[in-house]
Amino acid sequence: MEQQERIAQLKAYLRRLGDGESLEQVRADFVKEFGAVDAVEIMKAEQAIIAEGTPIEEVQKLCDVHAALFHGKTKEEQIADAKHAVNASVIRQERQSKLQELCEIIGHPLWFFTKENEELSHKIKAAKDAIRIRSAHKETLETIRELSIHYAKKGDLLYPLLSVKYGISGPADVMWTVDDEIRDEISRLARADRVDEAWIQRFEEVLNRADEMIIKEENILFPNCAANFTEEDWILIYHDQKDYAACFGVKQERWELAETNHKKINPSVFEKEVLLSGGHMTVEQLSAMLNTMPFEITFVDANNVNRFFNEGPKDFKRPQMAIDRDVFSCHPPKIGQKVRHIIESFREGTLDEVPVWMEKNGKNLLVRYIAVRDSEKHYVGTLELVQDVTFIREYYARIK
Repeated sequence: MEQQERIAQLKAYLRRLGDGESLEQVRADFVKEFGAVDAVEIMKAEQAIIAEGTPIEEVQKLCDVHAALFHGKTKEEQIADAKHAVNASVIRQERQSKLQELCEIIGHPLWFFTKENEELSHKIKAAKDAIRIRSAHKETLETIRELSIHYAKKGDLLYPLLSVKYGISGPADVMWTVDDEIRDEISRLARADRVDEAWIQRFEEVLNRADEMIIKEENILFPNCAANFTEEDWILIYHDQKDYAACFGVKQERWELAETNHKKINPSVFEKEVLLSGGHMTVEQLSAMLNTMPFEITFVDANNVNRFFNEGPKDFKRPQMAIDRDVFSCHPPKIGQKVRHIIESFREGTLDEVPVWMEKNGKNLLVRYIAVRDSEKHYVGTLELVQDVTFIREYYARIK
């Protein structure tokens, strides 16, 4: 069967699932026709049905069902399951071989992601065992909550690059939303007033979804990244991931190649001055001033392209590799639509500022989206300011 025919057949199976046919029946037919399926074929089938008009939201809802349909039948899974018995020529398949090669480089981002998944797998198994012997509680839930760090790194460092630079949008369109759904459900369970049978059932379901996500990463996301990302891409990811907290005790190890090939800013640029209507400053002075301000600063130009992030620790991570990238690609689909609406309102002149108050990382944050206009009131971009305003609450608590 030619690849186009295979993809067409896979699309047919996915559409049957979308029309409500049982997973068992569709899988039975799938197994008859396919001995194995490539991760790229799955991705192309999903992207094709989206391109043909199926709403992304519908594909996202069925993401876990799709994983269950193909579970155990991807070539990558079959290689992993039979790695001690398969022929060496199969092991050397370009995609799997490249993934394996990168995962074995200590300190490489894929080594790092894989180690985190190994630890997460152990914790999911322990949590499921606790459910089985009816000893699960909120402390059990806490053991897996750091998966949010792992998911945040995927969302900031892998999905946008794969989608924008290489045109592989499937993971960003589908998996990213599932990541958010898993994180949101874990947060809701953590806030629940009591642990009852319904809570336990929901906990088990979210554990299953997290388990399935590991399978998707190892058999779809990581192989596609390994096959497409350049060495320069991986070096940038390596340095950007240093901004994230350790996850499940997996600490970043030194990748010598990346450490010796990190691009440095040319010091000669600091000799130049920027002339402004209110005065003049060297680039060094301007940079230091922006980095000293008690805000996380982002500027997006009139073409919706990220142009500037100030430096320093951030509650909302801003990887340097996102500079010169479309701002919408840096957000999961459901958030991307909100950001698009805000920016278009700024462009049309119907809005000038949108404040958002939230709690994150134990802090009270004020996020302000502000339209930036020139002296003629023409729209030139959007400024995002993130400020930790916990000190305001603490101040008023003291004077009451």
